[in-house]
Amino acid sequence: MLSLDPSDPTPIYAQLGRAIRADIAAGRLKIGDRLPTVRQLAADLGINANTVARVYSELERHGVLATQRGVGTFIREPAEGHTPTPTDRDRERTLRQLCDRLLGDAHSFGITIDDVIRHLESRRTIDGASSDEYCP
Repeated sequence: MLSLDPSDPTPIYAQLGRAIRADIAAGRLKIGDRLPTVRQLAADLGINANTVARVYSELERHGVLATQRGVGTFIREPAEGHTPTPTDRDRERTLRQLCDRLLGDAHSFGITIDDVIRHLESRRTIDGASSDEYCP
């Protein structure tokens, strides 16, 4: 499920938050899914429990997760009005910037656009659910 790259200069907490959001966007984590406990995920990933707690707390503040004391932490449905709905023009501009960054980084590692597309296609869920369903 979640994986971290110790050779990545991105801080571990940022990698973990990004990985959770990516799994939600790809449909690997769905609304209502229960996440591992802080201690369990920390043990599974070999990181400090405080790091996992920090990520869970941050994602909860952003409306991505909901914690029920004594029950667990779950992927939550986005609250109405919690995040502004971007215009088509804003979405296109943001997508263009993200893709430019991704393709630039990929090129520096000798990765082609076709490689990127194949990888993104492979990250779709097996049941065919679109990653557009929920993208925090």
